[in-house]
Order: sequence, then C-alpha cells, then structure tokens
Amino acid sequence: MYQWIVLLHVVGAFVFVLSHGASAWMAMLLRRERDRARISALLELSTASIGGTYIGLLLLLIGGIWAGIYANHFSRGWIWAAVAVLVLVIVVMYAVATPYFLRLRAAVGMGARGKLPDPGLVAADDELAALAARAPVAILLGVGLGGLLLILWLMVLKPF
Repeated sequence: MYQWIVLLHVVGAFVFVLSHGASAWMAMLLRRERDRARISALLELSTASIGGTYIGLLLLLIGGIWAGIYANHFSRGWIWAAVAVLVLVIVVMYAVATPYFLRLRAAVGMGARGKLPDPGLVAADDELAALAARAPVAILLGVGLGGLLLILWLMVLKPF
C-alpha cells in the first residue's frame, strides 16, 4: 500500500510543478514584454494554470502526509524539515508574487480574482512596460527552485 501512497504524492508533485511551471515561464517572459495585449495574454496563461497548481499541491500534501503517517516518518527530522521548507516557500512566494501580480493585472486593465477591473488603476503603456520589467523573477525562481531541490534532497536522502 505504501508504494501507492507515495505514487499519489509523486503524481501530485508532478502536476504541481507542471502547472506552476507555466507561471514561472510567464514571469521570465514578462520582463522583456512591452505590448499590453501580450502582457495580458501571459497573465491569462498564468491564471489558467492556477487550478492545476492547487490540485497538484493538494495531492502532494495528501500523499505526503499519508505516507509520513503510514511509514512513521514523522518521528524523523527530515520530514519536518521538508514541511518547514514547503511552508517557507509558500509564504515567500505569496508575499512576493501576489502583490506584484495583482498590481500588474490592475495596470493592464484586468480584474483581480473575479472582480471587475478598476479603470483608475490602468497604467499608461510606458508605466506598464516598466512595471513588467520589474517582475521579481530572481527571487521567485531562486526560492521556488531552491526550495524544490532542498525538499527533494531531504526526501530522497533522508539525512536525519
């Protein structure tokens, strides 16, 4: 049974990384984009991938917690370190990405989270291009990729 639980965890991780990868590529492309319609299209692509991101995260959490309980891994330090890294990555990503992308969505004329756009927040083309160029890609990729590699190291090598 344990292998099936771990498979659920791994499938969730793959769905999460595949879906969230669309947002990572979007952020990298965004920095050099100047056209309002293309910026809007990139933001739409990122928004479309969010559902898969959350489904993957849910599956990997269910599988990981279940596997940890089933195999008594919660008595070891590596699993708690992996959980702490995951929580830290989520907090940093949310704190850095959410305010920036909400502002960018408003600047391009898109509503945020099902709300109607606020015409007073729409930026001029040069301001929009400058805002897009300031996408916090280095922080997001560093924290995201670094966290993923650290969690993989902890799960595979179980160093403590």
